[in-house]
Amino acid sequence: MPERRNNFFNDVLNAVQQNAIAVAVVITVLMMFIPIPKGLIDVSMVLNLAISLTVLLTVIYTKRAAEFTSFPRLILLVTLFGLAINITSTRLILTHPVTGSGARVNMSSQSEMVQAFANIATGNSVVVGFIIFIILIVVQVVVVTKGATRVSEVTARFTLDSMNNKMFDVQNELNSGAITEEQAAQKKARIRQEVDFYSAMDGASKFVSGNVKAGIFITALNLIAGMITGMMMGGMDFASALNSYAKLTIGDGLMSQLPSLMLSFATGILVTGGSTDEVIGEQLKHNFSVSGTIYVIVGVALVAMGLAFHNGSAVVLLPVGALFIYVGIRMSGMEKKQELKKQAEAAAAPAKTRQPGAGPDEVAAAVATLPPLSLDLGYTLVPLVDREKGAELLERVTRIRREEALDLGLVVPPIRIRDSMSVDPDEYVFKIRGIEVGRAKLKLGYYMCLNTGNVPKGRELAGERTRDPAFGMEAIWIPEEKRVEAEKAGYAVIDPPTIIATHLTEIIKRHAAEILTRQEVSSLVNKIKETNPVVVDEVLSGEHKFSYGEIEAVLKNLLAEQVSIRNMVSILETLANFAPLTKDPYLLTEKVRQALGAQICLQYADDDKILHVLRLSQSLSEKMLEHKAEQPGQKPFVAFDPVDGRKYIEQMSAAIAAVRDRNYLPIVLCADEVRQLVKSSTERELPGLVVISIGEVMAAGPEIKIETLGDIDVQ
Repeated sequence: MPERRNNFFNDVLNAVQQNAIAVAVVITVLMMFIPIPKGLIDVSMVLNLAISLTVLLTVIYTKRAAEFTSFPRLILLVTLFGLAINITSTRLILTHPVTGSGARVNMSSQSEMVQAFANIATGNSVVVGFIIFIILIVVQVVVVTKGATRVSEVTARFTLDSMNNKMFDVQNELNSGAITEEQAAQKKARIRQEVDFYSAMDGASKFVSGNVKAGIFITALNLIAGMITGMMMGGMDFASALNSYAKLTIGDGLMSQLPSLMLSFATGILVTGGSTDEVIGEQLKHNFSVSGTIYVIVGVALVAMGLAFHNGSAVVLLPVGALFIYVGIRMSGMEKKQELKKQAEAAAAPAKTRQPGAGPDEVAAAVATLPPLSLDLGYTLVPLVDREKGAELLERVTRIRREEALDLGLVVPPIRIRDSMSVDPDEYVFKIRGIEVGRAKLKLGYYMCLNTGNVPKGRELAGERTRDPAFGMEAIWIPEEKRVEAEKAGYAVIDPPTIIATHLTEIIKRHAAEILTRQEVSSLVNKIKETNPVVVDEVLSGEHKFSYGEIEAVLKNLLAEQVSIRNMVSILETLANFAPLTKDPYLLTEKVRQALGAQICLQYADDDKILHVLRLSQSLSEKMLEHKAEQPGQKPFVAFDPVDGRKYIEQMSAAIAAVRDRNYLPIVLCADEVRQLVKSSTERELPGLVVISIGEVMAAGPEIKIETLGDIDVQ
C-alpha cells in the first residue's frame, strides 16, 4: 500500500513538472480578467519578487550568455506575470476604496505587500516617496533598460554578420587538423546557438522596456482614478484621498517595478557578458588582481585626502586608505612568490629544454612530425580558401575525406592547406608526409573543358591546351564568359575547385596504402572491438596472434589495389582463420581477397552484374609459375628473361588496348596461384590494371556472371 501511494505521488509530481508552464500561463492570463483576493495577490507579488531575484542570480552564475537559452522566453513569461499582478492590484485598489479621513483612514482592504512597500518608501512624507519612486523609474528607463536594449541590438547584428566568418574559421581548423570533426560540429552548434540567442534577445529586450512604460502608465492611472474613487465612494476629503492613494500608488508601483528592475539588470548583465567561459565573479577577480601596486596608489590617495580635509571625513578616508594599502602590499607579495616559484620550476627543468635562444615553442616546432597530408597553394590560388570569397575548396576537402572514408574504409587524416612561396603562383602541390605526389597548374577565372566524345565535329572550341591532372585527358582552358557556349557544345566544364578536389580524390585512392599508418590500424581495430570483441581478441591475443604491423601489411596490400577495407570484421575473421597456417602477408592478402570476393566483383561489374574480362591462358599461367621468384618480406614476382618479358608485356598491352577500344575497363581473370604474379609483373608498365582471381569470382556466388572478351597467351 505505501508503495502504491508513493507511485501515485510520483505520477502527480511528474505531471505537475511537465505541465507547470502551461498552467502558469493560463493562470497569468486569467489574472488579468478575474478579481483575486488580496491574500493571493500578496502571494503572487512575493512569488514575482522571488522569481526575478532567482533570474538575476542565475545570470550572475552563468558563464556564457548563449547557454541561458530559455532567457528570452523567460523574460516574456515573467513580464506578463508582473503585468497581470499589476492589473490585479489596480483592480483591488479601485474596487475596494479606502475609507475615513485623517488619522482614521482604513486600508484593511488593500494588499499588505503594497502597504509595506509604501510605508518603507514614503515614511512620513509622500513627497519623498514620490521622488524616490521617480528616481527609480528614471534609472530603470534611461540607464539600465535603454543600455541593455542597445547592447542587445548591436550584439545581435554583429553576431549575425560574423557567423559566416566564424563558420569558415572552424572549417579551416578542421581541414588543417587542429580539431576533430566532433569538435568542429560542437563549435558550429555553439555558433548557431549564439546567433539564435542574440537574435531572440534583440526582440526580448523590447518586452522589458515596454513593461517599464506600461508600469508608469498604470501608476499614474492608479493615483488619479484612486483619488476619484476614494472621494466619491469612500467619502474622503481631497487631502486624505491624495495622501492615501499616493501611498498605495507608490507601494504598488514599487512592487511592480522592483522585479522589473531586477529583470532589466539581469538582461544587461547577460548581453554584456561576452563569450568567455568564466562567470562574472571570476572575471572580476581576474581583472582586479592584475597588480597590487594599483591598490597601494589608491590607498595613498585616500590617506592624502583624509589628511588634507579638515573635517570628520578623515575618520572614513584614513581607515579605508590604510585597508587598500594593506591589500596592495599583500597582493604584491603574492606576485613575487609566484614569480619565484616559476623561476624555480624553470631552473629544475631538464637542461636540454633550456637551449640558448630556443623557447618551448621553437623546441616543439623543431621536433614536430610532418603533416600526414598537405596541400601547398601558389599565392594566386589562395582565394580558393579565402573565407571572404567563399572558401569553396575547404568544403570540398572535408567532403573528400568523408567520401573516401565510406569508399575505402580509410580514415583520411586532416589535410593541411597553406600558401607556399616554393611553388609557382598558379600551381598547387599535394604531399604525403612531406613527399610530393601530385602537382598541377590552374588558371583562376577560367574553366577546364573536356571533350568526352559528346562534342560534334565542327563545334570544337578554341582554347589553351592542357591536360586534366586527375586522369591525364586532353583538355582546353576557356574564359568564364564562354562557359555556357562550351556546355551547349557538349564539353564537360570543370571549375578550379572541382579540378583540385577531383585530383586529390584520385591521389588519395592511388596512395591509400601510403596514407595508412599503424596508429590508424589500431584505431580501426579498437573501433571494431566495441561491437565484435571476440574476433579482435582472437586476432590480437590468441595462440597465433598478429601484431598491428602484420595487420597493417595486409591492409596496405588491399588498399594498393583500391580494395575497400571497410569490412574489417571479415578481414579480421579471415586472418584469424589462417593464422595457424601462415603469417605471410601476401598469402594472407589473397585469402582476404577471396573472403571479400563479392565486394571486389561488384566493384567492377556492370549494372547487370556482368564482369567483362580477359582470361589468362593455362599455358601462360604455368609458365609464370615456373619463373616465380620470392624473397623474404617481398611480394612474389616473375623472373622472365628479357625476350619473354617483352613479349608478355606486348601481348598484355595489345589485349588491353582492344578492350579499351570497346569502352570496357580492362580486367584480367586468372588462377588464384598467379594473381599476385600478374599484378606485380604489370604494375610498372600497366598501372591500374585490375587483376581478379577465379577464387574471388567463385566466392562472389552465382549472381556474378562472366563475359570473356579475349584470351592472353604468349607462345
